[in-house]
Amino acid sequence: MRAVVQRVKEASVLVEGEKTGSIKKGLLVLLGVGQEDDNNDNNYLCEKLLNLRIFEDESEKMNLSLLDIKGELLVVSQFTLYGDCKKGRRPNFMMAASPDKAEKMYLDFVQKCKDYGIKVETGIFGADMDVSLTNDGPVTILVDSKKQF
Repeated sequence: MRAVVQRVKEASVLVEGEKTGSIKKGLLVLLGVGQEDDNNDNNYLCEKLLNLRIFEDESEKMNLSLLDIKGELLVVSQFTLYGDCKKGRRPNFMMAASPDKAEKMYLDFVQKCKDYGIKVETGIFGADMDVSLTNDGPVTILVDSKKQF
């Protein structure tokens, strides 16, 4: 699984002009699921993101996690994170999971995060979404459950 994680002051997602998710201070996670991903990848990514120390403490050092600050989470599915641009000019998405598998993994990820007792909002899987955010920092981190980067 892959995630683009952005520390935000606020973020929201619209589907067909209707807001489906909105958060204040926390993390916007663009989440992609690969063909080879399984429950271990889901567990790893959930644990990693919720405990990622990218929020500033009283000394202005990035020492606090989303759980520490009691922040909020907005999770948006994004299969294009598995776009391979090594050859040609059009991305190849063959490494992305099938829609059925990806949706199940996405929903499982969201539930695992909710189980930690934090506010979790979402987009709608497979929908054309408009995502808005105010990036805090900016801080943007890439995380891959296979540790490819």
